[in-house]
Amino acid sequence: MRLLPPLLILILWVYCLVDVITAREDSVRNLAKTWWLLIVFFFPLAGSIAWFIAGRPTPERALTRDQGAAPGFPEYERRGRFAPADPEKDEEFLRKVRERAEEQRRAYELKRREEQRRDEGTDPA
Repeated sequence: MRLLPPLLILILWVYCLVDVITAREDSVRNLAKTWWLLIVFFFPLAGSIAWFIAGRPTPERALTRDQGAAPGFPEYERRGRFAPADPEKDEEFLRKVRERAEEQRRAYELKRREEQRRDEGTDPA
């Protein structure tokens, strides 16, 4: 019975450490994730309680269909997903995709023409 309080504190401490480590950086409240990790690590009981009260991320409500959520795909329901991070990089990415698609079309067309020539040259008609 004397080991129960320290054991509970240890379990709480380990749970909070794992919770801090696995929390997303942008969803942690009040302090940076690194600071929360240090507080919980060095002050097991007080840090764990502080993490639950002031640092733990609040669960986000999923987007509704009217807000642009795709039903059945939770990775699309994360808030802020639709906002481009850097429009210039987006344009550069799309330009590279278009160039690659054109290159693949040209390569396919050349290959198809070669095969046609080869088939016409060896055709015993």
